[in-house]
Amino acid sequence: MDGSREDLYISNMKRTGGITSYNLFGETDEMADVVHCETIAARSVLHDWQLSPHRHARLHQVLLLASGGGVALVEEEERALGPWVVVNMPAGAVHGFRFDPGTEGWVLTLPADLVDQSLRPAEGLWAELRQPRVEPGAEALAGPMREIFAEYEGRSFARAQMLRMLAGQILALAARHMARRSAAGEAGGHPLFRRLETLIEARFAERLPVAEVARELAVSPQHLSRITREACGQPVSALIAARSHREARRLLTYTNLPVQQVAFRLGYADPAHFSRVFTREAGVSPRAFRSALS
Repeated sequence: MDGSREDLYISNMKRTGGITSYNLFGETDEMADVVHCETIAARSVLHDWQLSPHRHARLHQVLLLASGGGVALVEEEERALGPWVVVNMPAGAVHGFRFDPGTEGWVLTLPADLVDQSLRPAEGLWAELRQPRVEPGAEALAGPMREIFAEYEGRSFARAQMLRMLAGQILALAARHMARRSAAGEAGGHPLFRRLETLIEARFAERLPVAEVARELAVSPQHLSRITREACGQPVSALIAARSHREARRLLTYTNLPVQQVAFRLGYADPAHFSRVFTREAGVSPRAFRSALS
């Protein structure tokens, strides 16, 4: 990796299309720790067990219910909650909850860039973790959740490294569980969509048009669009743009590359065009984004 690692960047609250973006629900203050751990009850009880639809612009969350239940609202679709249901909520996904009073469980919140740094493109975890998912039968995550909560609440030597390691384990177990359910036909995993995700991961910097992506996958653009919308509710172009924007944030955060070089790495011939696109997505210019990290 080029350059020195900067502090994890922080999101301020802003409204986009009527949906509020928070760091943690109801909070605009920065998340100062490596990760954040809290029980489901800790925040839900303050809001009568209902968390209205919102998004986390730069945070990834994994929730695991131990008892109780309720309903998760994920991108306007309701999903039932119950014991040992895991909820994977990537940055930017709109979600809300109505928990049954007394519901118990854990909420692990990670900066999106920490997730990026934990994953390797060839290993396939991001294909699972990038989608909002609500999946039952995730008892295997209970032990690691208890471990990371105990580490979070302590102040032992090497705490930060332990939190990163345990967070990586939970991400891996969540991805494994979701992949198994997809393979078993219990979730919306379509082979063509998985091929699309692999292609985007390998060639996002080329900024391929949708027609070229469809040719690479040997299908029509119309068929590809239908499968993609069924799988994640977004068009192909949005997936490509989201992956490019995520890489732009990573390069601006973790390298000293000039903005012009970041633009070239992401396939932009015109750095001004890159700046406009980044500003539209992030709400600030690339330079302002980087300045806020210091």
